[in-house]
Amino acid sequence: MTDTTSKRPEILIVDDILANRLILNDIATAIGYKCTAARNGEEAINVAQERHFDMILMDVEMPVMNGLEATTAIRTNIGPNTQTPIIALTAHTKDEITDELATSGFSDIMEKPFVFSKIKTMVDRYCHI
Repeated sequence: MTDTTSKRPEILIVDDILANRLILNDIATAIGYKCTAARNGEEAINVAQERHFDMILMDVEMPVMNGLEATTAIRTNIGPNTQTPIIALTAHTKDEITDELATSGFSDIMEKPFVFSKIKTMVDRYCHI
């Protein structure tokens, strides 16, 4: 007997603003992904050490620990997400912070405010159902 259930890809959403976490969760869930949320970089590191994610959407500017520090830690610590695509969520333009984000280990940048089509394109680019 073969297992016909398929594992839905899972995304870790990291943002200190509840509304942003809810918007990203609703969009990702609507297109078929499971989501887990964290409120800051420190929480993200703890969750990312526990299990593998297919993608991490990481806000850049957060209290406690920002996205740059958290991404660097996830990339350099031994754990299940050292190679996971991590997308920077930022209100800054790509030209303003591209080099800084790349050296921290981000895979790509998604600018705020969020637009459904941009989120879907980014998610589909890095993890496929």
